[in-house]
Amino acid sequence: MGALEAAAIFAAGIAAGTINTVVGSGTLITFPVLLGFGYTPVTANVSNTVGLVPGSASGALGYRRELDGQRRRLASLAGASLTGGIIGAVLLLRLPASAFEAIVPAFIAIALVLIVAQPRMSAVLETRRPRSHDRAGPLATLAVFGAGIYGGYFGAAQGIMVLAVLTLSLDDDLQRLNAVKVVLTGLVNFVSGLVFIFAAHVAWAPAALIAGGSLLGGMLGAHAGRRLPAPALRAAVVVVGIAAIVHLLA
Repeated sequence: MGALEAAAIFAAGIAAGTINTVVGSGTLITFPVLLGFGYTPVTANVSNTVGLVPGSASGALGYRRELDGQRRRLASLAGASLTGGIIGAVLLLRLPASAFEAIVPAFIAIALVLIVAQPRMSAVLETRRPRSHDRAGPLATLAVFGAGIYGGYFGAAQGIMVLAVLTLSLDDDLQRLNAVKVVLTGLVNFVSGLVFIFAAHVAWAPAALIAGGSLLGGMLGAHAGRRLPAPALRAAVVVVGIAAIVHLLA
């Protein structure tokens, strides 16, 4: 690996760690970079997932203030994310990628619609939404489980999906919900990464570069993202999500 390739992968890791913490879809930065340097799609996806785990950890650490008081909520959703991540990772190793990737743009589009419509839909759903700040309902848990499967398989825009589910099912501040999203998507990356380490081929050099970059990016993302007002954060979700759809369709 040359110095230019190493620098590009490390920079992509910084960008992905930052974007994953603020919004989600950092995979759409690192994954194409690895493909561009000649790694096969599965190897690139596996190595990318392993590399992004430290960024999730640093992002969650940066959001620790917003995570305060959300232990019960996280406990009720963590199992769904972990289980979904394992299933998604196994699917990646066992099934052809073409069928699943064909519907990824539709998943992202649905998540974006939910994010944009969240303020109005929240008003309509006010009488039905749980009043507790501690636990998510069964439908939200099932949706987080589904997002975990998707995240274990590919991961791009998993954060957008999870944030859409949380904003529609829980009555809380968007920044606090974004902090929960960082933890849940990090758990998916962690458990799917473990599966890949033991059952797939990991390109350790690029994975290590992405890990170092995402570690720094996660801290940067938490520093910037937690200061964004809710409308700005929602706008960032939309911009990144549209870019994800365009990239995947291309």
